[in-house]
Amino acid sequence: MIKGKVENIKDKIDGNELDLSLSNLTEVPVKELAAFPKATFLDLSCNNLTTLTSDFCSLTHLIKIDLSKNQLVCLPEEIGQLCNLQHLDLYNNKLKMLPIGFSQLKSLKWLDLKDNPLEPTLAKAAGDCLDEKQCKQCASRVLQHMKVLQEEAEKEQERRLLKERELEKKKEAKQREKEAREREAQKKKKAEEKEKKRKEYQAQMAALAAQEQQKKKKEEKKKRAAQNQGKKKASESVPKAKRSICSLFFSLLLKLLLLLIVGVASVIAVCQLTDLRKEAFCVPLNVHFEETVRWAQGLEVVQQVIQKMSDLRS
Repeated sequence: MIKGKVENIKDKIDGNELDLSLSNLTEVPVKELAAFPKATFLDLSCNNLTTLTSDFCSLTHLIKIDLSKNQLVCLPEEIGQLCNLQHLDLYNNKLKMLPIGFSQLKSLKWLDLKDNPLEPTLAKAAGDCLDEKQCKQCASRVLQHMKVLQEEAEKEQERRLLKERELEKKKEAKQREKEAREREAQKKKKAEEKEKKRKEYQAQMAALAAQEQQKKKKEEKKKRAAQNQGKKKASESVPKAKRSICSLFFSLLLKLLLLLIVGVASVIAVCQLTDLRKEAFCVPLNVHFEETVRWAQGLEVVQQVIQKMSDLRS
């Protein structure tokens, strides 16, 4: 025997019993034990075992296990996997509690938990194991106790899960509210940016319209000025043309009048001063001329003219 291991397990088998007691073991040789599934009774008493590994629970062929007089402080949670286990001796260890999975040992008929520092409720459920009857009652009561603990643990787990789900829902609700606020803020920001761009666009359009209006006003002003200037020139040119025509007309009329006067005067002079005064066309003219002279004799200017003409005749 080497400390913690067994040299030859096959030599320790007697029928269906595998005796590894007093082997100074600190761990169970699970792989070696799995090679002998016919050994359904495993005696590990009086060793130095402090814990059992989870793979120990893979030895599902075991029906009876003796772990008395070791240093076990806990059992693996997977112990419920030992579905064929009927007899379990845990006498004189350092166990305070049993794992919740212990309630799954549905085939367990015999249990000894004496001389362990069990917590009070478990110790009360276990009771004494001084004879076969008490050890069977111990197994039954402990399984029932562990089932109650399992139900409470499941309820507690359910409450914890429910609380976690509620917290998760609240967290998700807060996250959704946060996302909604962020979306609303983003939407508001986009709306403000859009409104700002719209106002800038309207301002630009208004400025362009004002410029265009001002340009049109300037063009209209220039056009009116040009029209007024044209009208002024036209109005100035029309009077000038009218004045020029009138001046020309009056000048021509005056010339005609002067020419007429000169012609009449010449005819009168011819009829008065020449030998033609006795001609038929001159007689009426001379008569009218003499009547006009008599009429105008009272005028000083006319008298002077007549005097001059008399002087010319003489």
